[in-house]
Amino acid sequence: MSRAQRYPLRQWIWRAFVQSALIPLILVEFVLVTVFLVGNEAIREAQVGHLQENALATLSAAATRESDVIDIHLQAVSQQAKILADATARALANKAYTPDAVEQGRHALSDDGVFYSRSDDGRAASFYSSATPVAKQDHAKALRLSQLDPLMRSMHENDSSVAVLYFNTWDSYNRIYPYFDVLQRYPADMFIPRYNFYYRADATHNPSRRVVWTDVYVDPAGLGWIMSAVAPVYQGDFLEGVVGLDVTINMVLDQINNLQVPWQGYAVLLNKDNNIMALPPPGERDFGLRELTDYSYAEAIRREVLKPEDFNLASRADMQPLIAAIAADRPKVMELELGGRKQLVVWSEIEQTGWRLLLVVDEEKILNETNMLAAKYDKIGYWLIGGLVLFYLLFILWMWLRSRHLGQELIQGVGGIVVRMRQLGQGQYQTVGDSSRIEELAAIEAAVTQAGEQLQASEIQRLDAEKLLRVVVESTTESMWLIEADLLMISVSERFCKRFSLAEKRMTMAAFNERVHPNDLERVRHLREQFAASGEDHYEAEYRFADANMHYVWLLSRGRVLERDESGKPLRVAGTHVDISGLKETQEALRLSSLQAQDASQSKSRFLSSMSHELRTPLNAIQGFAQLIEVDAQERENAQQEADYAREIINASRHLAALVDDVLDLSSIENRPQQLQMKPVKIAGVLHGCAELILPELQQRGLRIDVQVPADSALCVQADARRLRQVLLNLLSNAMKYSRESGLITLGYEMRSDCVRLWVEDDGVGLSEEQQQQLFQPFQRLGLESSTIPGTGIGLVLSRELAQLMGGEIGFRSEEGQGSCFWVDLQSALPE
Repeated sequence: MSRAQRYPLRQWIWRAFVQSALIPLILVEFVLVTVFLVGNEAIREAQVGHLQENALATLSAAATRESDVIDIHLQAVSQQAKILADATARALANKAYTPDAVEQGRHALSDDGVFYSRSDDGRAASFYSSATPVAKQDHAKALRLSQLDPLMRSMHENDSSVAVLYFNTWDSYNRIYPYFDVLQRYPADMFIPRYNFYYRADATHNPSRRVVWTDVYVDPAGLGWIMSAVAPVYQGDFLEGVVGLDVTINMVLDQINNLQVPWQGYAVLLNKDNNIMALPPPGERDFGLRELTDYSYAEAIRREVLKPEDFNLASRADMQPLIAAIAADRPKVMELELGGRKQLVVWSEIEQTGWRLLLVVDEEKILNETNMLAAKYDKIGYWLIGGLVLFYLLFILWMWLRSRHLGQELIQGVGGIVVRMRQLGQGQYQTVGDSSRIEELAAIEAAVTQAGEQLQASEIQRLDAEKLLRVVVESTTESMWLIEADLLMISVSERFCKRFSLAEKRMTMAAFNERVHPNDLERVRHLREQFAASGEDHYEAEYRFADANMHYVWLLSRGRVLERDESGKPLRVAGTHVDISGLKETQEALRLSSLQAQDASQSKSRFLSSMSHELRTPLNAIQGFAQLIEVDAQERENAQQEADYAREIINASRHLAALVDDVLDLSSIENRPQQLQMKPVKIAGVLHGCAELILPELQQRGLRIDVQVPADSALCVQADARRLRQVLLNLLSNAMKYSRESGLITLGYEMRSDCVRLWVEDDGVGLSEEQQQQLFQPFQRLGLESSTIPGTGIGLVLSRELAQLMGGEIGFRSEEGQGSCFWVDLQSALPE
């Protein structure tokens, strides 16, 4: 918990003045100013709301009015397209019509196979594409369509918005007015049905056979960006062709620019797919586009060229609210951010084509007068606030001077108390101060004097208790220690430094480990790592520690966690060192006494050894002759019983020979000092090696084995490798014999405070308490002498003898019906 913020006494008095007098006055004035500003804002909002309502109504009416104007004009163009389509159908049907000599004379066939008009003569241009072979071209139809020229000329002269009138046929014939040099403009093999001014009117796109409008595209005839009103011409159910009236985009822009949009706004024309068909100059800045006036004629005659994707508002993220509103048919007005300004957008649909006319008006221009009035009100409010600020600055200065005078009177009395309290903190318990004239301060001074007397008495008691504790600690332990895990530092007591001639009481863990016996160092490191990862609070380890003369002393180190980090890892651990060298010497003496007590049984072992040697010769003879009898019986007929008897003799002799070998091995250990090659042996290698040796027999018995040791572990024990392997194999053999069907045998190791424990565990039948008391006795089968399980009862005795010769011990735990666990405890060692 963080400390509360403190203030000087003078500041506390000043804060009291502020809270009780100044703040209420400021709040009152603040409320008055707020009421004025809020009222001003409310008036402004009311005016803005009223202007917005009027603006929306005016804009909606203007959008409807102007869309009606455009719709009427488009209807007029559509009517002309319908009239031209009807006249074309009649001209095609009037096959008795004979064109005049002028019409016939103005046509010719080019080298490319194009049937075309060579001169103007006040008539339409004629172009029969070589996409239709000359043999299949209907020249009579082309000449017969000259009946349309007077009508086309009349429509063009009477409607200035119509730039071009034409008729395109299914077989790529084009008749277009006004006249131009078609060979210079069109490619010879132009295939007309692939252009939108043809296919938009075919049966697939226009099954109702009405007049339709195209999107904006580049005219192959060279008029630039245009849009067309096209109508199909049928003969029965066959589409002969399509008539069209072209309107240039410049004409549409001129018409839109002439629309009467309030507040200096502008109009934008969209098609049904939200593509901008016409964008006036004011809109180019807001929409970030430039209306297309340039075009590539060469590209237009090769393929259909429409407006680019940038002109589709649906592809722009900033236009998505507008597109969603148009698609949802919401109230046809909304506020939109365009060109960095808030603008009102109103739209209306043109019924003739389904296009939409958008009117865009800068919102700031609508609210200009209201904003000017609000600015005046704001200026008055700022002057009012400035006057109040000046008044309160003077008022606050006066109150600050008053608080300083009052605070000075209190500081003199409180300052003396603070000095006496600081003296108490420094150990000066007998202090004298001036008595204050203020009753409360005088009572505090008396309490400080009493506290000093009590602290002095407590300090005397603390010193006595500390001396007693030091005597107890120094008489029961070698020293105290403290480990700082995050810094890898250890601190020991002065007594420990003197005892082992250490240069400093606080040192690195690496420097401390230099004094640990090399054979104990790896085990101690594993114990520390295991303790840090286990989450336990108590730590214990036994190891040898050297003094300055490298004389090793056995220490028992016990500790407890004082502090952990957020993840639970120990940060500070404290404990004691106890010299247990005497205890270790006693244990060694007991071990030697036990070995001496076993000498009494050596005479028995020598007798067994002598008898075993004497028995080996007749056993070999018995086994050899029994094998000869078995072979002879197998060769003779009706001698199966003799062969079975001979096989029983062989099995019995082999079992007896194994018993003799075990007895010889036991007597060899008991009678002669063993030449053991003691050296560091890697635990991982010996455990995995033993598991591999017994794996075939395990598989034959249907058992499983699990070695719980990492293959790359570097932990070692001090042992004879061959004898250690013999001990482990004996334990594994017993585990296999007494395991259940499909049972599991487990090998592993455990770090102890004074050794490393290797263990073999099974989930077999286990041992009863009576059987456990008979373990480690020679020739003891624990009541299984008559069972089919092979054995001599000497394996565990041999294993115990070998473990003791290597300076270790063997032990077990078992529960009847649950399995058994046998282990060997050995000293740890450094890897070679």
